[in-house]
Amino acid sequence: MAPETTSTEYFTAILSDMDGTIFDSTAAVERHWTRVANELSIPPSDILSTSHGRRSIDILRIHAPHLATASHVNHIESLIPKLYASDAKILPGSAELIANLTSWSVPWAIVTSGTNVLVNSWMTVMSLPLPSHGLVTADNVTNGKPDPECYNLGLSKVFGVEVGSKEFEAIEKKKVLVLEDAPAGIRAGKAAGCAVIALTTTHSREEAVEAGADWIVKDLSCVKAVKGAKGGVELEITGERISK
Repeated sequence: MAPETTSTEYFTAILSDMDGTIFDSTAAVERHWTRVANELSIPPSDILSTSHGRRSIDILRIHAPHLATASHVNHIESLIPKLYASDAKILPGSAELIANLTSWSVPWAIVTSGTNVLVNSWMTVMSLPLPSHGLVTADNVTNGKPDPECYNLGLSKVFGVEVGSKEFEAIEKKKVLVLEDAPAGIRAGKAAGCAVIALTTTHSREEAVEAGADWIVKDLSCVKAVKGAKGGVELEITGERISK
């Protein structure tokens, strides 16, 4: 394990995962999938062992293909904040970071495996503002994490260009920061060419290293915005820098 260090880094934009990064709804999601599993008469562990960081529709395709439809996913995900809001909590540092990004008009977007309904519901419940450059949700992609499709779409949103265009290919992707907690998301961010900070809020350091993270931090209290503008943000990062 490398020693913990503090460094100041500049990024042109930020793409952030939601659950496990901005807030923790692990207990709520576990209760949700336990309820779903019981309704399907399968062991909850069959779903819970692989559900984190993945789209609900992908999970249902494995365990209940007949329910793997957009309308059913929207229905079951809309229930999570309503039924289990008390089981979720904002993670340290996230509200402060979002407030600074918002006030400085720094380009940022949320890239999540949740549906649009779920994202909007949770951000409302948590009293957090939606990002300046919008959302990339399960509704917007064909392939979920670890496929890079979601983060490629996030890049297109924050820079206002089409995926695959000359302008898109010209983006200096290593100067775009992805904030993630799950190995599938870390791999997706790296596959899109971005720098990735992994939070050990839901998974181990070893899993983050194996997935290819550039930095490993405890949570977003270790990622402080120093100054920012429409062209990007300077961050003070305190954690483990993984040697490449």
